[in-house]
Amino acid sequence: MPRLGALAPFGNPRFSLYFAGQVVSNTGTWFQNLALSLVVLEATGSAQSLSGVTVAQFLPCCCSACLPGGWPTGLRPRSILLVTSALSAVVVGALAATVASAQPPIWGVLALVFVLGTVNTFDRVAAQAIIFEIVGTHGLSRAVSISTIALAAARSIGPGLAGLAFAALGPAACMLLNAASFFVVFALILLIRPARLHPRPVAARTERAGLRTVLRHRPLVTLLIVNTTVALFGLNLMLVLTSTVSLTFHGDATSVGAVHALNAVGAIIGGMLAAVPPRVSVRALAGGCLALGLALVVNAAAPTLLVLLLLGPVLGLGVGLYQGLLNAAAQSSVPPEQLGRTMSLVTLGNYGVAPIGAIVMGAVIDASSGRVALAIGGCAALCMAVFAWARTRGSEPVTE
Repeated sequence: MPRLGALAPFGNPRFSLYFAGQVVSNTGTWFQNLALSLVVLEATGSAQSLSGVTVAQFLPCCCSACLPGGWPTGLRPRSILLVTSALSAVVVGALAATVASAQPPIWGVLALVFVLGTVNTFDRVAAQAIIFEIVGTHGLSRAVSISTIALAAARSIGPGLAGLAFAALGPAACMLLNAASFFVVFALILLIRPARLHPRPVAARTERAGLRTVLRHRPLVTLLIVNTTVALFGLNLMLVLTSTVSLTFHGDATSVGAVHALNAVGAIIGGMLAAVPPRVSVRALAGGCLALGLALVVNAAAPTLLVLLLLGPVLGLGVGLYQGLLNAAAQSSVPPEQLGRTMSLVTLGNYGVAPIGAIVMGAVIDASSGRVALAIGGCAALCMAVFAWARTRGSEPVTE
């Protein structure tokens, strides 16, 4: 049965440990991100200033996202995840101490966010690359799609609780909770024994994926263009949704948490839908972009905060479906020995352009409103739906 098949990765206990760690980690990250966003907005009242957090967080990815892809004969993803979780706990602890003051120094906050972003650059690639080592070739597509549900599940838990924690305990407590989440991740990854992992094949020198190899791979080029464009204009949702609620509709911390949590409810469903087919091709991105684009446009039309909240699951469905299809198609389109390099490029597209997108969307919001920013993202996703469909016409079917 397709629905049962979508849950097949959980039959692997190592995948269950990995998935639990991702849910805990991303839940803690939402505590941190929501608290930082509200601290900056309360201090400045400007979406452009809030974009500085995104720039500091993702700027390291612009410079170093491609470096982790060079590890086929070096460190394995499990080792990288152990190191990054430990380092993240230390940096977030320092961030908690910084925001505990009555008037937190914004530049000090941004500097620590930059350091954390550097660590996260390696963590994100390793978190994707380890999925192959956990499940092997069989079931990889479903496992990758299911892994995106960890992000959605965290969004369904984190923002609402973070809003309450921020109101009751303050931003420092939110940071400390995130620091604690990294210790949990460290323990869960430690339980995944290296001997039970599938080794990734190492490509011969002539087969190793470089930029010239990528440029000759038409489906992968298509995926990277779609990924970068959508991330640039359509997925700055922490900035756009938070600013829309706080600045456009004048909502409080609880409202900010609620809109992100409701968004996540739909994202869980979208991720499950992406995990139904046993294999996903790049051609499927046309449908994913269409769903995301329509969801963004519908949310942009919301006239009140209440309507925006009610439409949150619709946007989440589009985001979850798109991201699940994107990651599954990326890992299914290349040989196992090229996964490190490929997921580095996907990470660069996802997060490396986030600083630019944040600056652009922050300026748009300050000049107009968050609803306009949502509409721009929707139009970009719809254009990419047409682009992906045109580039893959006559190629392999959407699923196999």
